[in-house]
Amino acid sequence: YLPKASSLEEHLKAKYNGADIKLISSGGGVFEITLENKLIFSKKSLGRFPDDGEIDSLIDQNIA
Repeated sequence: YLPKASSLEEHLKAKYNGADIKLISSGGGVFEITLENKLIFSKKSLGRFPDDGEIDSLIDQNIA
């Protein structure tokens, strides 16, 4: 999971330069993504990796 999560984090930081986006990993393939300290995705809660474009959509909804 780590290479995929790292790639996702790099994509988000490049696309949303300046936004406070964090990918927080906690072992066992679990991670959460926050925007401006607000949880927008939790792999632990959902039990799955985000679909393509899902995180971008969530960020767009929260910064609009």
